[in-house]
Amino acid sequence: MTTTAIVHEELEGVFGDEKTRQVESADFPKLKYLEMCIKEALRLYPIVPFFTRAVLKDFKLDENSIIPKGAIVAFNAYSANRDPDNFPEPEEYRPERFSLENTLNRHPYAYIPFSAGSRNCIGQKFAMGEMKTILANIFRNFQVQSRDTPDKVKPLAELILRSKNGIWMKFNPH
Repeated sequence: MTTTAIVHEELEGVFGDEKTRQVESADFPKLKYLEMCIKEALRLYPIVPFFTRAVLKDFKLDENSIIPKGAIVAFNAYSANRDPDNFPEPEEYRPERFSLENTLNRHPYAYIPFSAGSRNCIGQKFAMGEMKTILANIFRNFQVQSRDTPDKVKPLAELILRSKNGIWMKFNPH
């Protein structure tokens, strides 16, 4: 079964034929596969592809290296999300990577689309709810197909990650 078919089946299980019923926060936990799809998309294309942090105290990296207090450290989330040790065949889109059984043994900082620790995004639950709401409404009403193949999508890392040339989509009523 295709990813799209699984999403449509899940949405039908939650909403039935009611295409106009509002998505409510009580629906969010039922949209498990849609959430896995969102997480996999954010793994491949994180909204914020890199960020920096100031080191608060000397940090011993290994036997020979210390990162001194006050240093600015840059973290490349775009590349980290493609680490084959954490995500085998990292260029493949596989929402199942985010099933409960596949995340249990993964390091908690292997996937951080909203940063992590004390400086993580305070709006991440709100953002996930917004994405679920918007995508559930779109997929309940349309069959969506990308007109571009992944090799045509040219990521451009600015403050946020976006496609340099946009992404052409086709929407057919569902």
